Amino acid sequence: MLRFFLVRVASAIPTLLIVSLTVFFLIRLVPGDPAALLLGDQGDAVSIAALREQLGLDQSVLTQFRIWFVNILQGDFGISLWIGEPVLPLILERFSVSVQVVIPAVLLASLVAVPAGIWAAARQDSVTDIALISIATLLLSVPTFWLGLILLLIFGLQLGWLPVVGYVSLRSDVVSGLLYLVMPVMTLFLHEIGTIIRMSRASTLEVLRLDYITHARAKGLSEGVILWRHTFKNAFGPTLTLLGLILGNLLSGIAVIETVFTIPGLGRLMVDAIFARDYPVIQGCMLFIAFIYVVVNLLIDMLYSYFDPKVITR
Repeated sequence: MLRFFLVRVASAIPTLLIVSLTVFFLIRLVPGDPAALLLGDQGDAVSIAALREQLGLDQSVLTQFRIWFVNILQGDFGISLWIGEPVLPLILERFSVSVQVVIPAVLLASLVAVPAGIWAAARQDSVTDIALISIATLLLSVPTFWLGLILLLIFGLQLGWLPVVGYVSLRSDVVSGLLYLVMPVMTLFLHEIGTIIRMSRASTLEVLRLDYITHARAKGLSEGVILWRHTFKNAFGPTLTLLGLILGNLLSGIAVIETVFTIPGLGRLMVDAIFARDYPVIQGCMLFIAFIYVVVNLLIDMLYSYFDPKVITR
């Protein structure tokens, strides 16, 4: 297990290095001068040149990358050109907001969709199976922003049960904070259960066709025992991989949901930084996103070894 873990960690280092190189140089290709954007209409050629020198943008791209990469290794992500705050604390603060939406949504979706997918597979081609697949397909077909707007219209404007816009930190007011999180969490929950149901059903159907399941049925075991003792563990592996991808994708920035519900999360921070040409924030966000993907995939690999111990010996 230790060797398996160390190999996965070692393989993540080149990934982060490649991401840092790619992000840094691609951002430089984006049209627009950060100094000119910061100064706005009041900036002339002299003041723009002075600001570029102050920000280090007058140096060569390779020199800028060397300085930035050395600072990153020391834990210094730089200062935001737009907000004027250190980048790393800003990213962590916004990331903590995104976590409050993503983790409950993925957890609830898993608790509902995984058993539903297994149940649909056990009742293949029945009314229950067709109904669950139809619901999953419908939810997959609905864009998250449209679903969020529908929830806002019904529960926020028409019924008045939940607040429409804004965000309240759970640390300042738990009750109000939870009320502001209900609709974003439900939007992600409804969208993701479609994906998870389909994957859970497909992987369960594959396991149910194996010989040892036939042998278990020949021994007279009930369908419930076959599903939860003999099928679930082997069928959950592919679904677990999908959950890791979903979790990494959502944690890295649910910009659309955060924009619809005006939530100051990581995704919205990155979108605002792109419009402002805030190089340090964009680079920091992208590198942090890559790190999140690496960590999530590492955790999924560790959990996967529990459901399929053979992966450790491969």
